[in-house]
Amino acid sequence: MLRVAVIGSGPSGVYTAQNLVQLDPEVRVDVIDRLPCPYGLVRYGVAPDHEKIKSLQNNLRTVLEHDRVRFLGGVEIGAGGIAVERLRELYDAVVYCVGAAADRRLSIPGEDLRGSWSATEFVSWYSAHPDAVDGGFVRDARSAVVIGVGNVAVDVTRILARGAAELRPTDMPEAALTALTASRVTDIHMVGRRGPSQARFTTKELRELGGLPDTDILLDAAELSLDPAYGDPSGLPAVQRRNVEALRAWVDRPASGTARRIHARFFLRPVAFLPDPSGTRVAGVRFERTRPDGTGGVTGTGVYEEVPAQLVLRSVGYRGVPLEGLPFDAHSGTVPHRAGRVLREGVVAPGEYVAGWIKRGPTGVIGTNRPCAKETVTSLLEDAAMIERTSPLEDPLTRWRAEGIAPVEWTGWRAIERAEAALGASLGRGSGVKLPDWPSLMSAAGEGTAPEARDSRSTHTAG
Repeated sequence: MLRVAVIGSGPSGVYTAQNLVQLDPEVRVDVIDRLPCPYGLVRYGVAPDHEKIKSLQNNLRTVLEHDRVRFLGGVEIGAGGIAVERLRELYDAVVYCVGAAADRRLSIPGEDLRGSWSATEFVSWYSAHPDAVDGGFVRDARSAVVIGVGNVAVDVTRILARGAAELRPTDMPEAALTALTASRVTDIHMVGRRGPSQARFTTKELRELGGLPDTDILLDAAELSLDPAYGDPSGLPAVQRRNVEALRAWVDRPASGTARRIHARFFLRPVAFLPDPSGTRVAGVRFERTRPDGTGGVTGTGVYEEVPAQLVLRSVGYRGVPLEGLPFDAHSGTVPHRAGRVLREGVVAPGEYVAGWIKRGPTGVIGTNRPCAKETVTSLLEDAAMIERTSPLEDPLTRWRAEGIAPVEWTGWRAIERAEAALGASLGRGSGVKLPDWPSLMSAAGEGTAPEARDSRSTHTAG
């Protein structure tokens, strides 16, 4: 019987566990996460008004409730937690599905001014990630700039434009709902350095912007016409073709005097964030006009434009971060591997594997993790006969408890769900409302934990 640890309970981790139990009738899988809640970016990255995508949690739940899969949350791996070497002592194989936790930076002047945030920080706040900070994102802001034209950029643009009536039925934490309801942001500029035929949003998300109540979406035909595919998008892949067609339908629509305006902008590259008179807070963004270079990229024109903004959200991609004890390629932001097998100095490391963004980089959609996980699991099971069985017969959880480590098990997670449902009911909202911080999550989880496990909780438990 193989005993496998999967580090990370987002889609890549859960799909890895699913493939393991489907392809090996005896394997036992522990899905281990730093957070006390499962599902990764499905819980903490999908916008709260996207109920259909969030319903994917039900499919992930089925895997985590499998009788040979166990969820162990609140467990730090690496620096300050359980060492990678220790995992190899407890399990026959370990699959790291830790994603890409860092944001890419623009590396331009003024990027660290107050009011300039990564989109991930904003998403974490309105998604109630327990590590999130309330930076007063929308406080005193009238104009916002979102840099990027991927789905995350569309999500944060849409959330900024939503009213209380659309946000109140979601599971958004109460503090974020209150702040967004009181927001005085009237203009949101979503800006890309290239054209719509290179944009990474999907057409469904794009079209949602055009259907927001009490919100105009404004485009300039002159900007779109710079895109070589604007006049005839028939040669584009299907998604980009539909994007161009959707945008073309919005060109030069007159403003109707609504409360909010979304300005979709293209062929503008940020070159500096502009400070306010105090020199400490962002007051705008300077952009350089770009034009297609004929090879799929853009080149600067030397023509500049300044857009006033008291809030700037940078949505220019993610990047993997090193995990202490694992090799790491700083250039690609991934763990070196061969078909999911971790490489140490170019040599396969027995019993160590990767899947998801830490394996291939932050590319693809949620479903892309399925074939990625299957490739890794196939490699693991091919290696099973050669893996040196280092794990003891004793259950790793028993060993951890003896050492004072008390993970949040599935019963603890279900207790968190019950607490969030009760909070939603007490606030008169239509669904559960997320608990927004470590103390409330861990307190709720304790209600579903056996007394002996509660008594053994220690600083080894994350948070």
